[in-house]
Amino acid sequence: MAHIEHAEIYLVALKPKVMRVDAIQQFVCQETVIVRLHDADGAIGTGYSYTIGTGGSSIVALLADHLLPRLIGREAEEIEAIWRDLKFHTHATTVGAITSLALAAIDTALWDIRALKSRLPLYLLAGGARSSIPAYTTEGGWLHLSQTELVEDAERARAAGFHGVKIKIGKSSVKEDVCRVAAVREALGDGLDLMTDCNQAFAVDEAIRRAQALSSFDLAWMEEPLPADDLEGHIRLSASTSIPVAVGESIYSTRHFRDYLQQRACSVVQVDCARIGGITPWLKTAHLAECFNIAVAPHFLMELHVSLACAAPNGRWVEYIPQLDEITTTRLRIEKGKAFAPEEPGLGIGWDWDAIRGRSEIMHAVRKAA
Repeated sequence: MAHIEHAEIYLVALKPKVMRVDAIQQFVCQETVIVRLHDADGAIGTGYSYTIGTGGSSIVALLADHLLPRLIGREAEEIEAIWRDLKFHTHATTVGAITSLALAAIDTALWDIRALKSRLPLYLLAGGARSSIPAYTTEGGWLHLSQTELVEDAERARAAGFHGVKIKIGKSSVKEDVCRVAAVREALGDGLDLMTDCNQAFAVDEAIRRAQALSSFDLAWMEEPLPADDLEGHIRLSASTSIPVAVGESIYSTRHFRDYLQQRACSVVQVDCARIGGITPWLKTAHLAECFNIAVAPHFLMELHVSLACAAPNGRWVEYIPQLDEITTTRLRIEKGKAFAPEEPGLGIGWDWDAIRGRSEIMHAVRKAA
């Protein structure tokens, strides 16, 4: 084993390749927080986290002022102890997005070191259930697009071999949502899965109404139909529709996932590695869902989630939304609609450090313990 000697923090703003609009917001920028950990053996692990436009500097401040100083001198292999200790150190700000996102950047870097020193790819180190997983695309299903544009993108996705297509819903009228879903379903035929994403836009009565209106289109799921903290509403909705209800991208605690699963409030778990606090709680959540015979289809972060979804036996999908291309030298491998986990030791993400340093809005070095 070897202790952590020093750390670096970078904040890089990445603009989406396409305009991204959903029922409640526009995704204007991915603030990418990157942490590099150096251990006494010379190993370097890289972890990262993100926001969709606000809060990045707050994550950096939490890392630089409170978390990373406590990490210096710790044994890098003590991943579980480190995660628990750092979470307790910030217990007054948990459960919460900023704390989880900061913990995730550290935790993924520690897993990277472990995998690199073990000479294993992450998907094998974390479980090795499979080496590839079906991919679905969200990148052409945004709410501002016309019905014609949605259909054209769905046809391109089918031609590219994707196994599924997700589109945003939440137009002002039920009829408009129904017409858009119907057009995409007709374009896809019965051979591809069709997902819908509401982005927490509805009250319970409206979510039930829209689910009923969409029930004939054989949807793979209805994602985030209600605010993520409305457990009772999800229970009511799940009991009222045959459409699988998907939740998770806005849930920041394994215990909250436990509540959803115990109460039969969802049928698909979309746990996000950054928002749950890292690989350590992500794996716990995936295995918890496995105990309830519930599939995992992680939200966003395809470059990392492909390995985790392949590691877990109940991993079912990886979501295609490219975002790291400008600061990486590697790309997600997709063949015949399946995404393949990287075989290189570590996370399998090739970081372009010249690009990262050149684009960083904030850089910090942390060397001394608190």
